[in-house]
Amino acid sequence: MTHDNWYLIGDLDEFLSRAGEFLRSRPARHTVHLTVTENLRSRGGRVYGDGAPEFGVLEEVGAVRAAFFRTPPHPLVSTPLTEAEADALAGRLAGAGRALSGVNAEHDTAAAFAAAWRRHTGAEAAVHKRLRLYRLGELSVPQPVPPGRARVAGAEDQERLARWYGEFCADVGETVVRNPADWADERVERGDVRFWELPDGTPVAMAGTSPKVAGQIRVVAVYTPAGLRGRGYAGAVTTEVTRAALAAGAEEVLLFTDLANPTSNGLYQRIGYRPVSDFAVHGFAVHGFAVHERAVHASAG
Repeated sequence: MTHDNWYLIGDLDEFLSRAGEFLRSRPARHTVHLTVTENLRSRGGRVYGDGAPEFGVLEEVGAVRAAFFRTPPHPLVSTPLTEAEADALAGRLAGAGRALSGVNAEHDTAAAFAAAWRRHTGAEAAVHKRLRLYRLGELSVPQPVPPGRARVAGAEDQERLARWYGEFCADVGETVVRNPADWADERVERGDVRFWELPDGTPVAMAGTSPKVAGQIRVVAVYTPAGLRGRGYAGAVTTEVTRAALAAGAEEVLLFTDLANPTSNGLYQRIGYRPVSDFAVHGFAVHGFAVHERAVHASAG
């Protein structure tokens, strides 16, 4: 396979025109691509990072075989690739002078691309995070349900949302790239974050959802402040945002977990989520210096 099979694209609309049908054909495995491009589309292409987004498609006999996107400083995010396809993409990007902070993809694809990038550029790579994608089977409510109820976060909650967003990013190893107040404003406007609150109205946990694209919705930003953990609040609020996703017509409800966190992996399985596939994030280093932590861990969505 030659590098010429990969087409680099700088325009979101062109990318979606060429790769949209391919991405929608497997909405679970392509959930990050679908969600991030939908967020970019809704923002008019605006990103929260260090550069313009870039996209690419691999075409064979007029059909799209694979796709990627990257929003610097975040890692490149690719659909599944063979070793030959990963090598061709690495060669195409290296030949074009691109500087990559890392790669985020299904386990085998991430390993293949990291090895190819090292061959083409001499950059060392290290695994920074291992993730598992889950898909809802049959919803089950963890027992006992803690006292309280779920409610949609509103304008009066923006300060708390912004603060909890920063704390959530720190917990999962992401440096905050975008302004937390902007994140909170956007979530309130979309109405896609719910709190679990105690009977006295005190919020004790939150969870959000991504926009529905190609029938899939992903649960995101599940967070309970450190002093309130172990009381069932995360399970309760995750159950409620899952219900909301189903009520919104989601054909698939998805979420990612960090494989280093057995508590969250166990919780989501008790709610009814089942493993789909494992992913990995590899960070790249240049001339012996590790890429800045922000570039490896920050969320592109």
